[in-house]
Amino acid sequence: MKFLTTPLAGLTLIETTRIEDERGQFSRVFCEAECAALRPGLHWAQINVSRTYHRGTVRGMHFQYPPAAEAKLIRCLRGRVFDIAVDLRADSPTFLRWHGVELDEDGKTQLFIPEGFAHGFQALSDDAQLLYLHSAAWNREKEGGLHHDDPAIAITWPLPVTQVSSRDQQLPSVKDTGFAGIQP
Repeated sequence: MKFLTTPLAGLTLIETTRIEDERGQFSRVFCEAECAALRPGLHWAQINVSRTYHRGTVRGMHFQYPPAAEAKLIRCLRGRVFDIAVDLRADSPTFLRWHGVELDEDGKTQLFIPEGFAHGFQALSDDAQLLYLHSAAWNREKEGGLHHDDPAIAITWPLPVTQVSSRDQQLPSVKDTGFAGIQP
């Protein structure tokens, strides 16, 4: 595994090594010893899979408030997505800045998102499937989110947004809530 920094401190793109022969291919998603560079003792409490049927669909921007804040490791299993993380750490010099990366089914890259970030993505292909590893179990009372088209964040989606869940359409904007960030 190779860890690549991004413009947002802690947000890390991970290049995986793929072994391939006539039988198929193999790659490692997680290795505790190697990922100690990201955070010593990192463990996963919950693993989820999402499937998005239609190109242009946006999911997000979701996060968990402390003490239920979670780190995530995102890997694309099928199709292609534009995966986004937004820095919500109140004391960060990159507060409310976003960074996006394209993930696809070739599995060469995955994204590590530390606590204090919102996460979302846009499907760039029909039938996109993501694997999510979470460092904490989902907690309804600590769930948060911001609108995917919030002008205070100004995400540039690569495709026209064709579908957003009714739940995500109801997410507030920074201005509406006076959102001042997450304290660790």
